[in-house]
Formats: sequence, structure tokens, C-alpha cells
Amino acid sequence: MARNRCLILSSPSEVWRLLSDGHRYGEWVTGTQRVLAVDPHWPDEGARLEVRVGAGPLTLDDTCVVRVCEPRRRLELEAKADPFGAARIAMKLTPWGEHTLFTLDWHPLRGPGTRMHGLPVDYFVGVRNGMMLTKLARIAVSEHTATV
Repeated sequence: MARNRCLILSSPSEVWRLLSDGHRYGEWVTGTQRVLAVDPHWPDEGARLEVRVGAGPLTLDDTCVVRVCEPRRRLELEAKADPFGAARIAMKLTPWGEHTLFTLDWHPLRGPGTRMHGLPVDYFVGVRNGMMLTKLARIAVSEHTATV
């Protein structure tokens, strides 16, 4: 499992606003080229988000399904990217004073990723997720600053 943490200088409500807008997923999720579709009831449990991920001409379509939704506290997704399988992405928002301690856990559920799971894959995923959290934090802070 790859785990990343980041202190975001915005409130959990402000960070949640970004997570709960599926159309903004591509702004902060590293590797997303385009959001293809968002269920209107995103991020309720069972809602789906379809995105195109990749680099250059190497792309694939990914579907994220909300498995757990506790507004302003926790969002867990199952990301399916065939032929690579699926992974669990768990996001937790913990109040830290006026700010948010954001924890992101990634774990393969099925497919080839489960056999390759370990230090090299977790390291790569950790670097990617670290970049992702940096982007999320920048957006949240810039929007917080704009409203203050």
C-alpha cells in the first residue's frame, strides 16, 4: 500500500468542495487527460466518474466508483483501469486547527497490480500521489486565499 499525507492550508469543507466536484478531477489527479463523464449524484456511494488517463498517445479509459462517502471526512474510490485491474483509493480529511491533514492510501485490489505490489510499485505510486496532493493543496489554498 502506498500512503501519502499532506497538510493543506484550507478547511476540510474547502478541500471537500474540490473532491465533490467530479468535473474538477482532472485539475488535480496526475495523469488525467480528460474527464469523460460524471454521474450527477457524485460523490454519493455508487456514483461513477469516467476519465481518460495516460501520457501522449498512450491512453486508457478509467472508471472510478465511489465505495464510501462521508462528506468532509472520507471518500473511498475503486478505480478500474482495464487491463491493469483495479485499485482502492482512500482519502481521509482530518481537521488540523483551521487546516486539513489529508491522507491518501492506494492499494491494488485485482489484476496484475496485485502481483507487482511491493516496494518498487508503491514507490512509483507514492511519487505520483505526492504530486497529486501538491496540486490539490495548491488549488485549495488559492481558492481559500481568493475568498478571504
